[in-house]
This record gives sequence, C-alpha cells and structure tokens, in this order.
Amino acid sequence: MDHQGRLGRLRHVMEQRKLDALLITHLPNIRYLCGFTGSSGTVLATYGGVTFFTDGRYAEQVRAEVHGCHVRIVRKSALVAAGEWLADEARLRKIGVEAAHLTIAERTSLAAALGNKSRLIDAPPMIEGLRQIKDADEIDRIRAACQLGSELFDRVKTVLRPGVSEAEVAGEIEFTARKRGAEQMAFPTIVAGGKRSALPHGRASTAAIPPRGFVVCDFGVILAGYCSDMTRMVHVGRPLLKARRVYNAVREAQQAALEAVRPGATTGEVDRAARKVLKRKSLGKYFTHSTGHGVGLEIHEAPRIASGQKELLRAGMVITIEPGAYLAGEFGVRIEDTVVVTETGCEIVTACSKDLITI
Repeated sequence: MDHQGRLGRLRHVMEQRKLDALLITHLPNIRYLCGFTGSSGTVLATYGGVTFFTDGRYAEQVRAEVHGCHVRIVRKSALVAAGEWLADEARLRKIGVEAAHLTIAERTSLAAALGNKSRLIDAPPMIEGLRQIKDADEIDRIRAACQLGSELFDRVKTVLRPGVSEAEVAGEIEFTARKRGAEQMAFPTIVAGGKRSALPHGRASTAAIPPRGFVVCDFGVILAGYCSDMTRMVHVGRPLLKARRVYNAVREAQQAALEAVRPGATTGEVDRAARKVLKRKSLGKYFTHSTGHGVGLEIHEAPRIASGQKELLRAGMVITIEPGAYLAGEFGVRIEDTVVVTETGCEIVTACSKDLITI
C-alpha cells in the first residue's frame, strides 16, 4: 500500500482547507493512512510531518504495521496526548477534527488539552473522499474478498432446507468463511425466509426456513482488511407466477443500474435507472432503500447511490448495486453485486449466478 502517497494527498487537501493540522481518530481512516490495525490510536498530520500516538499495548504492533509516521507511545489517551503536543506548537492555530467520529467527552478533553491557543474546526470527510478511489492493491483485495463471498453461496445451497433455522444457515456461512481465511464477517449475516424476506435488513433469527417461499441471503466477509457484499435469493419450492414476476423485475432493474455505471455518471442517475424499471413494473413503491453504497475498508462508504445524489462516478470506485422490492406480509426480493467502476463501465466482482435457485 502506498501510505506515503496517501499522506501526501492528505496534506494537499489540508492545504485547500487551510488547516494547520488534522487529528484523525476514525480507525479505518488511520488504517488507510498508515496501516495500523489496532483499536486505539490517533494520527496527527501537519505540514511538517505525521505522528501516530498510541499506548504501550501496541508498541510491538506499530513496529510491524505503521508506515510514514513518527510513533509516540504514551501513557494516556492518545487523543489527549496529541492535543498536549499541539498546545506546545503555537504556530498551529487551526486544528481540524473528524467531528463525526468524536464523542462530546473526547472533544471536551481535547479542547482542555489545547487550551486557548488553537481553534478546533469540524473538518469535512477529507480522508473518506480520498478513500473513494481504490488503488490496484485495494481492488485486488476486494476482488479476493468478493471471490470468497461468492464461494460461500455454494455452502448456502447445501444447508438451506425447510425446517432449518435462519441462524443455522447464517452460522454455516460464517463458520465456512472463517475456515477459508476471513477475518470476520463484514456485517451481521442476513438470512430471512418467507414473509421475513420482506424485511430489507432482516437479520438471521431462530425462525425456521418455511416449506415454500423466498429466502434472502445477504452476507459479506472481511479479507485482508477489505469487505465484500453480495445478496442472492433462494426459493423453497416451486415459485408462483407473482414471485417469478417480482424476481425478474428486480433482476431487470439491477441490470439497468449496472449498465448505467460509468465514469461521469452521477450516483443519482444509477439509482434512477433501477427505479425506472421497477416503476414501470408497478413495483416502484416497494423499493424502499438506496440502490447502493461504496465498499472498502468499511462495508458502507462513500459514495451513496441514491435518489438526488450528484456525486460523479470515477474509475477506481467500488460500489454495490442492490435494488429490491419488499411486499410486506408476502415476500421480498433483493439482488446485489459489488462492482468496480472502470474506464468504460464496470466490472462485477461478485461472480455468482443470478438465476433464481429453487430447492
């Protein structure tokens, strides 16, 4: 990973925002900038250099992981230690903070450490902006995570049967993922059958897979720090005409959105392509969430693929395309792929059939 390049790009953004320093506390942003994978630390970026503060628990770990930073092992809160260091630097007056990732208590402690010499400024999501464009190493890691995720669906097809609990199916997915090298799941696994498939985020429960109906399977893994995300449907028993109609409509909507993905298109245009199909099929009111989101070190990143969004897609972005239709009290359907935006369109990296599987 090009940590030096990332730190250099961050300084450029800081200059545009006229910040003398930036305190980074959000752990995925810290990992992106310097490689640290632990659970406690603060990065202080200035034009003179970058310092990473952490405590003695990570003294050995930082030697192996942290790149491009001077390291300070402290005996107090890393954030407070960074604030005290800043308090001694009278020339650094405008201090940016990641306001969305600071508690009120942390901000109060930081302000006390700084005193009256400097001013805390709520910085926009600058690092998140840099993270939107993945480099070749990141894309390779996401491909590998998505490949593992796709292989897990084969396990789903062998264990999913009427009477088996949703939690048991999810457990088999997660156990197999661990055995094949996943660090952990990217989010709580969704397995929801029958009427529960109409819950967009219906986490696996103790409910039994019903003798007939859709089962939504939405899962992802974290591999080498990067996430995958995929949703596929299974139908228990022979699907009725209405179920087939809704499934085919959602699949058509997803294909329309995939075809809309290209550099220069807005995320709102991609969302609109999916909604247009579902509206034409009289299913528009049943599509109740956004069409997708960015994926990387976190399962939900910028950009947001949603109605009214004006963010331009650029080559190197990694996003999901996941339209759905949810008929409360009956069933729901969602089909989701993770894709890489290329120079000419997109590459689907969740290489798993989208044919309707019946068992």
